[in-house]
Amino acid sequence: MNEPIYPLQAVRTLALYAQGLCAEPDGRPAPTMQEIQAAVERIGCVQIDTLQMVQRSQYLVLWSRLGNYETADLDRLAYDSQHRSLFEGWQHAACLIPLSEYRYQIPHMRRVLQDHAASTRSFLAQPGGAEMIEVVRERIRANGALRGADFEYSGPKRGSWWDWKPAKEALEYLYATGELMIAERRNFQRVYDLTERVLPEWVDQSEPTAEERDRHWLELGVRALGACTIAQAGAYSFRTLTAARAILNDLLQAGTVRTIQARLADGETHELIVHREHLPILEQAAQGDLSANRTTFLSPFDSLFWAPRRDRQFWGFRQSLEAYLPAHKRQWGYFCLPILYKDQLVGRFDPKLERKQGVLRLKALYLEADVQPEEELVKEVAGAMADFIAFHNARELVIEKSQPQEFGQKLLANL
Repeated sequence: MNEPIYPLQAVRTLALYAQGLCAEPDGRPAPTMQEIQAAVERIGCVQIDTLQMVQRSQYLVLWSRLGNYETADLDRLAYDSQHRSLFEGWQHAACLIPLSEYRYQIPHMRRVLQDHAASTRSFLAQPGGAEMIEVVRERIRANGALRGADFEYSGPKRGSWWDWKPAKEALEYLYATGELMIAERRNFQRVYDLTERVLPEWVDQSEPTAEERDRHWLELGVRALGACTIAQAGAYSFRTLTAARAILNDLLQAGTVRTIQARLADGETHELIVHREHLPILEQAAQGDLSANRTTFLSPFDSLFWAPRRDRQFWGFRQSLEAYLPAHKRQWGYFCLPILYKDQLVGRFDPKLERKQGVLRLKALYLEADVQPEEELVKEVAGAMADFIAFHNARELVIEKSQPQEFGQKLLANL
């Protein structure tokens, strides 16, 4: 019996469902902290980033899935001792991670401590490095949580973008080894405290083996992606392809993960993997009983784009963050947000929030070349934009450039 070949629409819908990007908000009151927590757990973690042309990325990722919500609630989940159920750690990048995942960070902390990973080796080798670690440790123990700025430094600036003073390097070393955690953020600066004073007592600290950790993360990655290649599951889980392939082969043999055939955006048939829990969802999507109906905007750091080449394979869309390119090399703009319209990525815009004036300025707004500004699309994008404006406490939308021009005109008319 031949295996079914799933259509592009079905695997797109499953991918969006797995990421919590499938359904429109249901009109209920603002999401609770429990719903915010559930959204983070669904995708595994949320990347933290410093850029703030609009709200920072960690807040945008949750807005894309939940609509307008209280960003202070996300902060409470991460930094309020009465509500803490997330922590700052390193997963795909610097991320907010559910505390239920804390134990899976311990093998890496142990490796840094025992093997002196490259990121800390040079500091420990410096004269006075070990002594500085002891000074920082004891000062936090005696005085409580501290920032890097709380340690004076009168030495020379050494010229690097990551030019941390010795006390900051010591703080990061103690954080990497698990002796310190991020207790809070003040003006977005990390505030470090002893893990024993930050980590809630209920958190499981039993250490898994590295193999158990990799298996857990890879299974989580396959769930979060919906449908993917083995390499993409590894990339989402921050594992090497070699490690991912061996563990996923075991999961395939156990039936935890299944292979499917699917037609992707290039028109060709590809082999993908799907977690067995998602097979009924895939069937519903293939039969038309489940569809992607959400229109929203995505952070350029959104987890939908973590696995390489999925933007083109699934959506025929090239996602690009151009903030770190010189201005003359940018095609789209500094911090473009892709526009998700149902199961398609139809365009992008480059926003800047002028906070004092209450203006959300779109320096550029684009539709993809094969997308027309039809009435339903414009109406749905306008609805998402109205929520986006409200989320930023803005009062006015200004569009400097639109391609096609008709799209910007229609969008403003609908607003």
